[in-house]
Amino acid sequence: MTSPPLPPNQQLVKRHCWPVVGERAPSQTTTPWTVTLAGEVKVDRHWSLNDLAALPQTTRRIDVHCVTRWSRLQMEFRGIRFAELVTDAGGEPLYKPQARFVSFVARSERSHSTSLPLRELLDLDPLVALRADGAPLPIEHGGPVRMVVPGKYFYKSIKWLERIEFLTDDRLGYWESEAGYHNGADPWKEQRYIASSLSKQDAARLIRQRDFRARDLLGLQANGMELANLNAVNARLRNADFRNTSLHGADFRGANLSNAHLESADLREANFRGADLEGADFSAADLRGADLRDASLFGASFAVIDTDGNRNNVASIDQSTKVTATSLDALTPEQRDCFRSQSASVEER
Repeated sequence: MTSPPLPPNQQLVKRHCWPVVGERAPSQTTTPWTVTLAGEVKVDRHWSLNDLAALPQTTRRIDVHCVTRWSRLQMEFRGIRFAELVTDAGGEPLYKPQARFVSFVARSERSHSTSLPLRELLDLDPLVALRADGAPLPIEHGGPVRMVVPGKYFYKSIKWLERIEFLTDDRLGYWESEAGYHNGADPWKEQRYIASSLSKQDAARLIRQRDFRARDLLGLQANGMELANLNAVNARLRNADFRNTSLHGADFRGANLSNAHLESADLREANFRGADLEGADFSAADLRGADLRDASLFGASFAVIDTDGNRNNVASIDQSTKVTATSLDALTPEQRDCFRSQSASVEER
């Protein structure tokens, strides 16, 4: 059977690979876990984990699409249909008629949440999931209970679900308000990020200074520029455009370059140690002498690989390019094989 197509600019991960993205664990508390229904509801409801497990369970295969460009198709989840959880035994909604949005809140140190319009949510038919791939949800993947929302980037499927709140007005979640993620989150429309709020004047000043240290520069447009020896330590450069840019000797240690465009960039001697490079595109870039050790490479690309396996626009990599084996393991098999074929210096740990 032919696999369904992927959304634009997504890559398949290995069949049993499930990358950990974001927080690794919920906030630590001794309070028994409950999921609470609140806000514009007819009456507050609370379910313990045992209560949830006793409700009718549905098993469904759902395509997972991460905003950092990796996808896993037909992943098995089991849990309670959201639509059934929020209706009573007679099929009447537990929420009030004025409810228009739903906010999902995690048991999280940074008050992680996300939201969706109620009508759209019911059409998507999500699960309040307790199990994945035939086993209880691992903690790092949102266990003991998480949302799984089909048809959206996976940041809309919140981990460690603790509160479902019905709202009359929308309330942006953590990724949407703090990291610039698009509230629509439609992978088929590539709704990854909102437009950058950085003015052209501020961007020009920072580029002249070549000092991005610890700055939040979502969607920075710097394609084709001369930025050799740029200092971008711990900068947040999600979705930045560095295509055809000279970044010889740039320092990106600890920076977040998720989904950045680095195609055909001069990255010789650049330092990416410990950087978040998830979903970054390095095709046709010059990475000779670059240091990618301990960088997160989930969904990253180092060549354009067509459906027949042909490699085009392969990044320039040689023995002076340094990377750790654990970082390479995060790549898709095709991208990993392409990287290794260039004789990079791989540090085994």
